This record gives sequence, structure tokens and C-alpha cells, in this order.
Amino acid sequence: MDVTEVLLPGVGLRYEFINHEGNLIGIVVERTGGFELVVYESGDPDASRPLVRLNSEEADVVAEILGAPRIAERFADLTKEVPGLLSGQVEVRSASPYSGQPLGSTRARSRTGASIVAIVRGEEVIVSPKPEEVLRSGDVLVVIGTREGIAGVDRIIQG
Repeated sequence: MDVTEVLLPGVGLRYEFINHEGNLIGIVVERTGGFELVVYESGDPDASRPLVRLNSEEADVVAEILGAPRIAERFADLTKEVPGLLSGQVEVRSASPYSGQPLGSTRARSRTGASIVAIVRGEEVIVSPKPEEVLRSGDVLVVIGTREGIAGVDRIIQG
């Protein structure tokens, strides 16, 4: 299936695809954290009918139900809109002082300014992990921030 990505300056990103019934479907990922699922009117790609609007928590639940592993891949796309904002991955190794500890104990965001937006644990993706989520050896943290911030998270996690 072909998915087209459209940058919406000041708004976010829109992903478009044609479903099995021939409808043009759009998912708007807003910079503010909101999501909107729309169907386009046939013959007019600029006219759409909103189907549902989701906040970030609701979108997380839907993503988990529909196959959350894809969401981590898309975080990198969101960073294209903001110069200097990058995404990176940090592995929690067995020697890490935070393996077996809650994410919040790292204080990574307050120490580096970078945000851990997901934890990839095998085939599972924990989107917007809570501070009490316990890190495990082998977890891969999806981090959004500056190059320095991401490197700082890596230094914290590795000890």
C-alpha cells in the first residue's frame, strides 16, 4: 500500500492512502498532539469529511490496537518539520544502572531537554511511557530532541 506524506506547515503531517474500497483516507498528525482521521470527497482532494478526532491518549490506544510498532518509525518523520529537532534510539543494556528501574528515575527530560516518546520492547511499543514504566535490558528508547539532548539521554542510560 502506498502512503503519501504531506507536510502541513504550522499544523503537522498528513498521511494519505487509498483503502480497499477506493476511498482516499487521511490521518492528520498535529504538532499540538491531536490526530484527525478524514475521508476525502471523491474527485476533490481538498474537500474532506472528518470521521473522528482523537487526543494523544486516544490515538495511543488506537495505535496499540492497530499495530503500535509502526508508530515508532513515524516519530522520525515528525522531526522533519522543526529544524534542529532529531529522533534517536537508545538501547538499555544489561549493565545500565537504570535496567530494572522506573523511567522517571532517569530524570532524562529535565536533565537533557530530550523526551523519551516510546519504548520498543521486542514486538511491543509503549507509546508515551509513564514515569513508572520499568525499563528492561534490551529496551530501545525512542528519543526526540537535539543531538546533544539525545546524546545526553544515552550517557544517562548507559551510566
